[in-house]
Amino acid sequence: MAITGSGSLAISLVLFVISVAFLPKGAAETLTVEGQNLATDNVSVIEGETATISCRVKDNDDSVIQLLNPNRQTIYFRDVRPLKDSRFQLVNFSDNELRVSLSNVSLSDEGRYVCQLYTDPPQEAYADITVLGRCDGASVNRRTALNITPVRARVFPPGNPMIESREEMVSEGNETELTCTAMSSKPAASIRWMKKGEELTGETTVEETYDRMFTVTSRVRFSVTKEDDGVPVDCIIDHPAAKDLLAQRQLDVLYKPEVKIVVAYPNGLTREGDNLDLTCIAEGKPHPRRIIWLRVDEDMPPHAVVTGHDLYIENLNKSYNGTYRCVASNAVGDAYDDYALYVYDAPTTIPTPTTNPVNTQDPRAGEGAPQKIDHAVIGGVVAVVMFAILCALIVLGRYFARHKGTYFTHEAKGADDAADADTAIINAEGGHNNTDEKKEYYI
Repeated sequence: MAITGSGSLAISLVLFVISVAFLPKGAAETLTVEGQNLATDNVSVIEGETATISCRVKDNDDSVIQLLNPNRQTIYFRDVRPLKDSRFQLVNFSDNELRVSLSNVSLSDEGRYVCQLYTDPPQEAYADITVLGRCDGASVNRRTALNITPVRARVFPPGNPMIESREEMVSEGNETELTCTAMSSKPAASIRWMKKGEELTGETTVEETYDRMFTVTSRVRFSVTKEDDGVPVDCIIDHPAAKDLLAQRQLDVLYKPEVKIVVAYPNGLTREGDNLDLTCIAEGKPHPRRIIWLRVDEDMPPHAVVTGHDLYIENLNKSYNGTYRCVASNAVGDAYDDYALYVYDAPTTIPTPTTNPVNTQDPRAGEGAPQKIDHAVIGGVVAVVMFAILCALIVLGRYFARHKGTYFTHEAKGADDAADADTAIINAEGGHNNTDEKKEYYI
């Protein structure tokens, strides 16, 4: 019996449908694997209008493309329409695309349509058709002319999102998991995660319920640190019928203690005979339940006293040199801080001199501190004395200079003509009687 071309095509179609029916369930429901070359898009359409579904193939190797309805009935096999529904019409068919239009869409047409590429194994991509309601029966042309946005009577926003955590508290360095759910929405909502201004990548699943509504669940996993304690994580819901819809959860992170040793006394060097007072500061979550003081590799000095967070050692000597450690612990772990003790020699004391030098030391200094002679003061005193002596010499010099004079006297006249000295004296005018008239002149 001869078989025509159309008959052979029909037989091939029947064989293909039968082979698809007996494929393993997992293969038929699994989304396309990484590296696939089949793609499609979701479609939203107003009730009564036309929806277009496009199955696109990249780098097709002559594999067969077909389109299935939500009941997995073949709508188009290549360019042939086995389904007896004239509302489906072929728009374009090529090696790289199968495009089909669905006119006069009704609510019953909603669902997930399957683009299938007949390879080994078959590849699938899914297009969800969402039907939106009309606006009081007005025509689309009239709404467009009046610039009226169609009312999406069958668009339902999701309920308030809920965040659940795998554990109430998580220790630093471990991984936590958060789950956010947006229930009973139409179309399906999308979920985003935000933490400290950065978007986190989650795994999203969409489930269609019996009443053609959608429940979307997203899970996110990440490791936490001590700095994440108290940080909020936001689950943000994006939906055409809802704005600013989010849920928030603060992280509760446990971390081991942070330990620091503080020297309460002394303020400077530790010397022999001094006392030592150390304080251990420990913070963690939960708060450290135990504080331990120890001396690394050696026993504690006999004079050491531990009181809570404090370590007190009196009358230090060089045998106490070593490393002292404060260890704090909580439910997460242990941590410690070390203090290296080195005891210096006690300060030496200079013997007190027999004379009392000028003491310029601060009277607040401790007893036994060495006495220091201020040579600057002694130099100043000597300078003052020398200056006084110099001034006295200057004054005496001026005094004697002012009282120095020249003396003029009247000698006996005629002495030059006298034969001898006696005659000269006798012949002098006035003789001895004139001696009282002698005058002196001072210059």
